[in-house]
Amino acid sequence: MQLNEIKRRHPHKTKMRIGRGGKRGKTSGRGHKGQKAHGGHGIRPEHRDVIKKLPKRRGYRFKSFQQKAVPVNIGLLEEIFESGATVTPKKLVQRKIIAKAKGRGNKVKILGYGTLSKKLSISGCSVSKNALEQIEKVGGSVTI
Repeated sequence: MQLNEIKRRHPHKTKMRIGRGGKRGKTSGRGHKGQKAHGGHGIRPEHRDVIKKLPKRRGYRFKSFQQKAVPVNIGLLEEIFESGATVTPKKLVQRKIIAKAKGRGNKVKILGYGTLSKKLSISGCSVSKNALEQIEKVGGSVTI
């Protein structure tokens, strides 16, 4: 036995390439004529068109559909509301402090900028730590 006579134990397996003539005969398994028969001219799937029409956004924390809370400072509540009043997002919209949200409820966050001397009860709003301290110091209450 010579080196040039050595054969592999398992012969190479070659993939059958379709659409290039040869082993499949005539149309090579692609039917007859037309858009789908020719290479590189396939029809684009419908869901791909839907994806392409969506706006392109970059970034790790992109949340386009999340509603952001509107900030309202304690100093503003001091000016507008009287002592003992309840502060809700609806009342803030009625007094034109914040704009009305389209098709859904307003999200409001009360921040601690300014001073508060009136006793207010706040409901339906998220509150910062500083604002919460000031509200409770005066004798007000917060329900989320």
